[in-house]
Amino acid sequence: MNVVRNGLETMVAPAEGFTGDVYIDVISKPLPPSRIMGGVVHFTPGAHTAWHSHPLGQTILATEGVGLVQREGGPVEEIRPGDRVYIEPGENHWHGATPGCFHAQIAYQTADETGNHTTWGRHLTEGEYSE
Repeated sequence: MNVVRNGLETMVAPAEGFTGDVYIDVISKPLPPSRIMGGVVHFTPGAHTAWHSHPLGQTILATEGVGLVQREGGPVEEIRPGDRVYIEPGENHWHGATPGCFHAQIAYQTADETGNHTTWGRHLTEGEYSE
């Protein structure tokens, strides 16, 4: 057994990949040979990611509030505490909070052999978010 003390402070999510106020608590950094990383992502009402994909997929576990998730070409789906979402490798998607609710989720993804875990795309339009 190896207890790893986090020691990381809550970080503000970068504006390049997020709209609104989003905060991330890293809960898992890769320890080689593992490439799995994860965090608790806290979205304020209306906050969300930009379109993005993960080379080896992503798993999201909703823990608080009401969230939204959408894969490109699919409907916007509401998620609530206890709901799990698996995003396929390379699947373009976004996720975040509803306009009137905070939302928290645990998000895990695996980096590819080059260390890339996320490929960021464009920000959503207001129309895309409010569909």
